[in-house]
Amino acid sequence: MSVQGNSLLLSNISPAAAPLLYLSQSDLLQLGAASSQHYITAVTQGLAQHADGQVVQPIKPYLRWPEANHIADRIIAMPCYLGGDAPAAGIKWVGSREANGRKFGLPRASAVIILNDVNTNYPIAVLEGSLISGMRTAAVTAIAAKYLTNPGFKSVACIGCGPIAKMQIVTLIEQFPAIEDVYLFDLNPHASELFSRQFSESYPQINFLPMDTAKQAVEKGDLVVTCTVTDSPYVEFDWIKPGAFVSNVSIMDLHKEVFERANKVVVDDWDQCNREKKIINQLVLEGRFSRDQLHAELGELVVGKKAGRDSADEIIVLNAMGMAVDDIACARHFYELAKSRAVGTSLSLF
Repeated sequence: MSVQGNSLLLSNISPAAAPLLYLSQSDLLQLGAASSQHYITAVTQGLAQHADGQVVQPIKPYLRWPEANHIADRIIAMPCYLGGDAPAAGIKWVGSREANGRKFGLPRASAVIILNDVNTNYPIAVLEGSLISGMRTAAVTAIAAKYLTNPGFKSVACIGCGPIAKMQIVTLIEQFPAIEDVYLFDLNPHASELFSRQFSESYPQINFLPMDTAKQAVEKGDLVVTCTVTDSPYVEFDWIKPGAFVSNVSIMDLHKEVFERANKVVVDDWDQCNREKKIINQLVLEGRFSRDQLHAELGELVVGKKAGRDSADEIIVLNAMGMAVDDIACARHFYELAKSRAVGTSLSLF
């Protein structure tokens, strides 16, 4: 087709019809995206909408191909619509390769989030997504801890000492000032030692204590958070002390008996968790767990439909698969903040 023909084809499209805002990670940091409170606010709103049925969230597909040899080798599409007074729609496109660090010197995961105008369905924003993804995951742990830990808990056990662990611990320290001890374990001892040194400099009031085994760390934790890329369970129920809350961030870390013997199991979304042959899905297929045995979805705690912790000795597990609700709620938050502060780069589709 000639240039003239192309011009005629596009002649009815106004370049001003769909302004597009690009927010890099630097832009997000300028907006305060390293602070946990932004995510606590946004994710709490999203969870409440989830509990109130104001969400459209298809099951997220996983894109894998034959050369993907690790459970963390995938690209995931996570679309969502949030209704209510400030409707938003969009998708997170998150790619991950377990070998990125050692082969390419890159973080394991990368992501972009696209927001769409709910009236035209045109894209209105593109946001760097890895920072949002990691921090919103940490916010989910902290929000759950508000309802599921013992008040004034003092110790955290963190298994895995990579970027996700750092965001988890920063968020927990910011949200729970009573924390005194953080017990660390990583299969690479250098990682836990480096984590300890770096965090001790930033938070000298807290003891960061590398442990020799995962068992030693878990046994110490009032709150246990898993931040690994394992594809097989290793945490045994008898490691977990009475009254502990376990945030199973990396999904595959807990043996099946933990779900069966815990006093309460909470998820973010049942349908998202009961899939892909993850541990809960395996238990369901084996007839050992069901939705009737589930205590609650997290949003139900946020809006008061279900109670959180009932007694000091309960062992409670959160198995949050990760929802697009969280990502789009946070993207909506930062998009509105960026517009109000004139942050970001304006682009045009045309």
